[in-house]
Amino acid sequence: MVDVRQGDHQTVQEAGRRLRQGGLVVIPTETVYGLAACTMRGEAVSEIFTLKGRPGDNPLIAHVLDVPMARTITASWPPQAAALAEAFWPGPLTMVLPRNPAVPAVATAGLDTIAVRSPRHPIAQAILQAAGQPLSAPSANRSGCVSPTRAAHVQDDYAGVAAAERLLVVDGGPCEEGLESTVVDLSGDVARVLRCGTVGRDAIKAVIGSLSPTPPPQSQDASPGTRHRHYAPRKDMVCCQRAAVASVLASGDPASVIALADVPVPPPHTHLALPDNPPDAGAALYDLLRQADAASTSRVVAVIPDRDGWAVIQDRLRRGAAG
Repeated sequence: MVDVRQGDHQTVQEAGRRLRQGGLVVIPTETVYGLAACTMRGEAVSEIFTLKGRPGDNPLIAHVLDVPMARTITASWPPQAAALAEAFWPGPLTMVLPRNPAVPAVATAGLDTIAVRSPRHPIAQAILQAAGQPLSAPSANRSGCVSPTRAAHVQDDYAGVAAAERLLVVDGGPCEEGLESTVVDLSGDVARVLRCGTVGRDAIKAVIGSLSPTPPPQSQDASPGTRHRHYAPRKDMVCCQRAAVASVLASGDPASVIALADVPVPPPHTHLALPDNPPDAGAALYDLLRQADAASTSRVVAVIPDRDGWAVIQDRLRRGAAG
């Protein structure tokens, strides 16, 4: 069983010590819980891939305390990066930049770029301070599971996994955002969004002035979360519009239905209600997907909220149902 502790001063210092010595620690962030290792320790970063069962071509995000720490692992720091960091750090915005050649290739899946962000969660900030160096940290779920937004989710994923018996999980409570960070690629001629998140395109454009109109990629790119199928529960999942929900439910076995509260869901189906506003829905989404996996129903139906301002929720649900 993984070792879950509250994020007090003693725990934070222990987390920093383990990381400096080449260990792995699960840390809370405002987006999701991350499985962290020191970026500059290639063997430790490799252990992240092994423990998660993560594909080796899926790059990691390096978490930093501040801009000076970010600049130790990047080869350049253009004005756009400076402006975005000033506007959104610490917070859920990741920037892809040319990597410092000293960074182990495993930390970037062999790419010449590195994804970097400064998390807003105070415990993540304290652990970065205690470690004194950047931390590579993908979401802490086992590969193929939904991202964890509570320490208990990590416990569930690694229960019975021998390699995780002494894994330290620092409990920082439920994640405030609950959805992975926005990723913007600044390594080319024109900035482009690789993964949508709670920092929207308009907010980014307001800071840097221009942004590629190209939609986020559907295949592996220089950012995690860009595969066509991602954020998926273990059960079969389909998405539909509100108008089609009755016919979708009538066409199969009882389902766990993730939908806004005003969507009619008759028995024997189970209604897992999304909160009625995007921030609260984002914070609840992955917990609801995990509830759907744990329910006695055999399938998951997600009813896409057809409203302005719900693009990130729509993206996560469609990727979860892809394939």
